[in-house]
Amino acid sequence: MNTNQVPHLWLRRNRRGFLAGIGGAAALLAVPGLYAGLVVQTPAQTEGPFYPDHLPLDTDNDLVVVNDALTPAAGTVTWLGGRVLDGRGDPVRNALVEIWQADNHGVYLHAKSGGAEKRDRNFQGFGRFRTGATGEYLFRTIKPVPYPGRTPHIHFALKFPGREKWTTQCYVEGEPLNAKDGVLRGIRDAAARQSVIVPFRPVAGSRIGELTARFDVVLGFTPEA
Repeated sequence: MNTNQVPHLWLRRNRRGFLAGIGGAAALLAVPGLYAGLVVQTPAQTEGPFYPDHLPLDTDNDLVVVNDALTPAAGTVTWLGGRVLDGRGDPVRNALVEIWQADNHGVYLHAKSGGAEKRDRNFQGFGRFRTGATGEYLFRTIKPVPYPGRTPHIHFALKFPGREKWTTQCYVEGEPLNAKDGVLRGIRDAAARQSVIVPFRPVAGSRIGELTARFDVVLGFTPEA
């Protein structure tokens, strides 16, 4: 099956169907042989000041629709997935992957985020996914947008038993503001910096202009089982 067709299969289901089927369908993102010789470790980056100070009631992996609301979030729907791997390229099971980002107006789910009066109440702003045996994760979210001082990005936190959470950020390939972003430019190694910049590609045949992006996280350690 072409993975570009996967979003449409899920969108024809109701929300319960999407959440029930997403774990198995995420395995379709795997590309055989992709990790042979993989050597670039994903650089850790700052959590930033806007990790939600109050978590939404809905913390699942579909950020576009809150609970069973009928109105979706504003923005370009994006299917963001990948794998969590250790330094040997082996999949990491049972990692809790969290993402959070500003809405289409550049506002976070945080009391101190600017422009709170403009916040899109239909955007969840935060989501979680726990990896299985293949290390896969998948979110339905929106393409990130810029806000004053930052290029578009999505925050990631990975949590494991017995360790402090590990954080990084994901960026959009081809975004002109990347060259001016202080956080991204703070990654001095060119290969490491490039590893957090990924293409956001159109989903073939999407009637609403959906995108798909793959962001694989390669850790510099092996979490405890």
